[in-house]
Amino acid sequence: MYSLLRPLLFQINPEKVHYLVTNNLRCFNRLPGGAALSRAIWDFKDNRLEKEVFGLKFDNPVGLAAGFDKNGELMGEMANMGFGFVEVGTVTPLPQPGNPKPRMFRLPDDNGLINRMGFNNLGVDVVAERIETFRRKAKGTQKRLIIGGNIGKNKNTVNENAVRDYVKCFDRLFDVVDYFVVNVSSPNTPGLRALQEKEPLMQLLNTLQQRNLKNGISRPILLKIAPDLTNEQLDDIVHIVLKTGIAGIIATNTTINREGLVSKNNLKNEAGGLSGKPLTKRSTEVISYIFKKSKGAFPIIGVGGIHSPEDAIEKLQAGASLIQLYTGFIYEGPGLIKRINKKLLEV
Repeated sequence: MYSLLRPLLFQINPEKVHYLVTNNLRCFNRLPGGAALSRAIWDFKDNRLEKEVFGLKFDNPVGLAAGFDKNGELMGEMANMGFGFVEVGTVTPLPQPGNPKPRMFRLPDDNGLINRMGFNNLGVDVVAERIETFRRKAKGTQKRLIIGGNIGKNKNTVNENAVRDYVKCFDRLFDVVDYFVVNVSSPNTPGLRALQEKEPLMQLLNTLQQRNLKNGISRPILLKIAPDLTNEQLDDIVHIVLKTGIAGIIATNTTINREGLVSKNNLKNEAGGLSGKPLTKRSTEVISYIFKKSKGAFPIIGVGGIHSPEDAIEKLQAGASLIQLYTGFIYEGPGLIKRINKKLLEV
């Protein structure tokens, strides 16, 4: 069905069609029986898919990557489609509109997307309240959905003050999310990737770890890294994770590399982060390198170019404990989640 619908959707501006589809999805799930029908069509349950990673129990290892549900509007809808967990954000302390439009571009000849959204979101207070409301309404009606909070800094915050932004988001979301993702790897906020350097990253993660205890509860903190790091930089990342004691890594964010693309120059030369099939190989290489270098000392969530069950299995065999979808979900449709989970039972 989605293969018939996709050509029509792809005629519409990518950002506009995102809101068109998600608004209709919310409306459908609010109709009497809509949520149940969505689960009946897309969801796939099997106890053999359950995984416990960094102290959390996941119904299945396929999650929704950050960026799709920036403002915590689609958590229930995504769970009804079969995702085992949902990552909200990237969230910043203050609301911000993001970069000027257009800021998202399809590369259908490469099965990719370029985006330079720029952390557009409604701010951490709005997102926290939405998650609180979702938790309250869902209590007792379904199994608790695992929700991650992907946090970043505002565009106007200089790097010297970036830690304050991350702390504000961390403190506000602490009671409502199950794990945190520190995003210092998006290419769309000026200077952000400089925070991946050893000294500022150690300071940021140590600061968050010092605050990571409330009423006897701590939250897993993960670091999301770029695919464009050298092996030497990845060595530093492994050292930092082990030294700070954070829970793990998400590999990888989008890439600024355009090598090997067949799309027209006016598309592939757009500024921003590239995701989708062109990232498949590199993200798997990063996962494999980190897993081997660390000797499997911490969990890795694999994301980047997962467009098929085989792509997912490759990530898991490279060392990922869980995986996430975004661009593959857009290109292949919601049936991809079920296909991956069914295939995992055969491996």
